[in-house]
Amino acid sequence: MKKAVKIIASAHYVPEHIVTNDDLSQLMETSDEWIQTHTGIKTRHFAIGENTSDMCVKVADKLLSEAQLSATDLDLIIVATITPDSLTPSTAARVQQKVGAAKAFSFDVSAACAGFVFALSTAEKFIRNGNYKRALVIAAETNSKMMDFKDRTSTVFFGDGAGGVLIEGSQDSADEMFIAEKLETRADAEVIHSGRIPPLDRVAAENYPSIDAFYQDGHAVFDFVTAVIPEHIEKLLHSAYLTPQNLDLLIPHQANLRLIERIAKQLRLPLSKFVTNIENNGNTSSAGIPIGLDMVLKQHGQHKLVLLTGFGAGLAYGSILLDLSHFRNEG
Repeated sequence: MKKAVKIIASAHYVPEHIVTNDDLSQLMETSDEWIQTHTGIKTRHFAIGENTSDMCVKVADKLLSEAQLSATDLDLIIVATITPDSLTPSTAARVQQKVGAAKAFSFDVSAACAGFVFALSTAEKFIRNGNYKRALVIAAETNSKMMDFKDRTSTVFFGDGAGGVLIEGSQDSADEMFIAEKLETRADAEVIHSGRIPPLDRVAAENYPSIDAFYQDGHAVFDFVTAVIPEHIEKLLHSAYLTPQNLDLLIPHQANLRLIERIAKQLRLPLSKFVTNIENNGNTSSAGIPIGLDMVLKQHGQHKLVLLTGFGAGLAYGSILLDLSHFRNEG
């Protein structure tokens, strides 16, 4: 029997270590003025001595505490990340072990900056079919460990962080929060890539695995987003008999404040309807959207129609429309 699906808790975490634009200017040819003018970023957080699963666990602990549940109440854990602890086991499996979710199953989702949207969509299907009751969906990125600190075109954008939600199935249709969604991919592996592993060119004793650092073609990303994402949003809303003007809030991927401003202009929406955290966190890849969602859900006062929109390597992009009008904020 299919169930309604609702969010019952939200949380986020950013590392304590703050890196300013001036700090980066000591490592590469850049400046606070240039970074703020071109990206809107003032600071970002870097994980020192913490890996992706460590940040996930901090979010998981907050989610369980807020929902007043134990880890054994979980059926599923999905982690969205492109900066895992390892290729295998999954970061989600490490989180499951660390929190003691003995009854759950777990796996990772890799969809870059759209990862949280893809992971939330996946978890929602598992819960809706009625076979599973509760799922943790966490997006976490330790972007700093994948940066080339000689590449100012990428490194100045990124920070580390994690965010997530706990979702639950309900027999009451009035609890439904998931209204509409659309996930898409335009295959282009060259615009953004990270962690590429080259094949062997020969069999030799000195062979040893190696991976490359994060790379993005910023101009191509900007062109792709401005050409595709506003239309993607409008088509999804049209399918639900809505327009952008019906939205209370839009939580986009925190790629670049100037890019968010352009999307707002194209959708003919005031920037005040866009939730941002990039100014102090930088681009946290998949984590930016759940960090923003937690910010919204922790506010006193309710928002009804909230759109989550992510876009990143793949090129993967997607949106989920939520009705948060009956989220119970116990804070």
